[in-house]
Amino acid sequence: MNRATAKRLIERYFRQLTEGCGNSNCANEFCASSSNCQPLEKNAAAAKALDLFKVNAKLCDYYPAVESGSDENAPMGSEMSAGEFSDVHYLTESTVCRILSVCEEEGNCSALVRVVGRIFSNADALIKSFRKEEAGAPESLDSPKSKEEEKQSDQSPEKKGSSSASSPDETPNGIPDSSEPTVDIDAVRRVYSKLLSIDQVESALVNALIYLTPNVELDLEYLDVYETNPDYLNIFVIVMENGNLHSPEYLEVALPQFCKAMSKLPLAALARLAKLWSTYGLPHVRRMMETFQQLITFTVVSNEYGAENLVNDDETVVAATNCLKVVFYASILGGEVDVEHYEEEDDEDPESDELTLHELLGEDRLYKKGPRVDPLEKELGVRPVDSIKPLIPFEDFVNESVNEVIEMDKDFTFFKVNAETKFSFQSCPFILSVITKSQGLYYDNRIRMYSERRLTALYSMVQGQQPNPYLRLKVRRDHIIDDALVRLEMISMENPSDLKKQLYVEFEGEQGVDEGGVSKEFFQLVLEEIFNLDIGMFTYDNDTKLFWFNSSSLENEAQYTLIGIVLGLAIYNNCILDVHFPMVVYRKLLGKKGTFLDLSDSHPALYQSLKEVLEYTGNLEEDMMLTFQISHTDLFGNPILYDLKEKADQIPVTKENRQEFVHLYADYILNKSVESQFKAFKKGFLMVTNESPLKYLFRPEEVELLICGSRKLDFEALEKTTEYDGGYTKDSQIIKDFWEIIHSFGDDQKRLFLQFTTGTDRAPVGGLGKLKMIIAKNGSDSDRLPTSHTCFNALLLPEYSTKERLKERLLKAITYAKGFGML
Repeated sequence: MNRATAKRLIERYFRQLTEGCGNSNCANEFCASSSNCQPLEKNAAAAKALDLFKVNAKLCDYYPAVESGSDENAPMGSEMSAGEFSDVHYLTESTVCRILSVCEEEGNCSALVRVVGRIFSNADALIKSFRKEEAGAPESLDSPKSKEEEKQSDQSPEKKGSSSASSPDETPNGIPDSSEPTVDIDAVRRVYSKLLSIDQVESALVNALIYLTPNVELDLEYLDVYETNPDYLNIFVIVMENGNLHSPEYLEVALPQFCKAMSKLPLAALARLAKLWSTYGLPHVRRMMETFQQLITFTVVSNEYGAENLVNDDETVVAATNCLKVVFYASILGGEVDVEHYEEEDDEDPESDELTLHELLGEDRLYKKGPRVDPLEKELGVRPVDSIKPLIPFEDFVNESVNEVIEMDKDFTFFKVNAETKFSFQSCPFILSVITKSQGLYYDNRIRMYSERRLTALYSMVQGQQPNPYLRLKVRRDHIIDDALVRLEMISMENPSDLKKQLYVEFEGEQGVDEGGVSKEFFQLVLEEIFNLDIGMFTYDNDTKLFWFNSSSLENEAQYTLIGIVLGLAIYNNCILDVHFPMVVYRKLLGKKGTFLDLSDSHPALYQSLKEVLEYTGNLEEDMMLTFQISHTDLFGNPILYDLKEKADQIPVTKENRQEFVHLYADYILNKSVESQFKAFKKGFLMVTNESPLKYLFRPEEVELLICGSRKLDFEALEKTTEYDGGYTKDSQIIKDFWEIIHSFGDDQKRLFLQFTTGTDRAPVGGLGKLKMIIAKNGSDSDRLPTSHTCFNALLLPEYSTKERLKERLLKAITYAKGFGML
């Protein structure tokens, strides 16, 4: 037992000895409420509390005191009415209704306060409360109108989650729920709606929760009560239906203690909770999400964190984050989910000498691959990448307060080395922003680069060779693809671990030191050539402005492997690429197959046509005359026939089989037709990222953000971080004119300017404020156009005499820059 838990128990014994439990009929000789208890001084009570703790003495149930001030005008029989319900050992809706009726008649709610406080502070009593078989429908709290509303709720698809929550045979997406909870959720909600309107009852609920949760935490941690009685989960189901948990009364003590108790639930219980909550519907899931988020934010802003006091060590924040994880998966399960259509994963490589060397250096724990699957994710059989549309947007689970105070270097160490003893927020990546997660990825990449340097130094010492700590690429500008392909292919075959070294590019015949700029230029030139439509590796859609793999390309697979390596190296070396792929490419990189819905992004015209097939109400077979044989054009425009099934040309598409037709069509376009090309592409990507936590931390849209940057452009932030050289300052008139012109541009012109200056029309992760742009003076007024060094994000700007001339020259430069001014 840890020190904090022991302290709480001793304090409870002390309060029991000095204040009592509130039950006038208490028979516990070590409780001040009992007539058999001898009054003790505080010092003596403290010593006695320690003795009781050592022998694990009995703790009384909680009987809340009722303020007498509000009961002055109550009838004389009111004290007797409280005793009338002393035989109530658990609650049902009908029991609460009966107690409420008595209280309303007498004008005194003391009976209700005592019963609610006693039941809600006792685990066994709460477990037995509000059982389905005991729900008294004839005596429900609401008027007969509620029955009609309940009937409508059962029939309404929109309210299905709420009405069926008490008996979920399966989650909304079809994942079966093996153990059905025994709580009547609708009855609990109706009871809460009445109880929470009474201030004294609200106070009793708060105090009861404070009293209940330490016992529950101890039961779960030391007695394994859930394994012997799965209905123990009812406590958490009932408490979480309290709609006021986010209020200040609970945030100080009650809710933090509840979260700590809930985080002690075994994995199977947490999975049951996630499945149950997923059936509740959006309003209830959002309420729970906001409750845990509010507790996390309240705790973070109420404390000061630093190197000696990490947020990772805050028990309340950690417990609430783990509880939020259950709601996160409930949101996924309750939304649209595709738990099928996985790409075939290649088997992991066997243990290699590299690992042995890490072990010899004592670094095997730091460079291990780390967790690839969250335990709760594995238990539920669903991953974030499976989510098509969650109940709550993923962005709503990000907590900005945590992201502001987290020390990512320390958190990374906990994630990689001390995962068993220290909590890392990277084990709950949903709460982190892309910026924060990219910092964790940066540390992982840099540590691996450092590792490869050490291994290279060790090899050099043993073999007597010159050390080569970098991934060196020496290429000719006019043969950049051939040179890069040959060099990277040799590295991938002879020593793939070299791809984990820091990239260092050298252009033959040029004196350039690669401090990041030369590598960036290398990426730009490689991509420009590989995505050239004349080569035919990719097709281009003029409407979507996206590239897709050419199924009839004449290039060999090594070319596709090269572009995969380039994307991996860009992430590994923290470089933004001007790549335009549909989202399905990133989903496939993370292990999912393309499906019909993905066509809306990659092949919108085809998607619309297939959607019309699915929605057609007429005679599909006669009107459209489709079969399971489809056709598309190859690289030279020749039609190619493909059979989706055996004897496809003889199978007409009908209303009965159109779903299968659409599925097979999408599978062919997105998966089978480009299988060899994409497999080679993915192989290259994984050569660099296979040991990275990329797949564990990031969702497909976040991987795209890492590679390509953000489409959101904040030029105000860019102006604040821009530096000036060659005689310009932020107060120079031409600089003031320059920014006025930039801010007056439309979105398209702003993107053209960004493309002209940096080589891509997107912002890096974190926004344009993270981009270090330089504006340098390039002579006095002249007819010359502005030029740029995209590898250094540098704009060379002549000092034009007028604002109008500056705008005219700048627009011409960014509009016609291709092949002229961009260096």
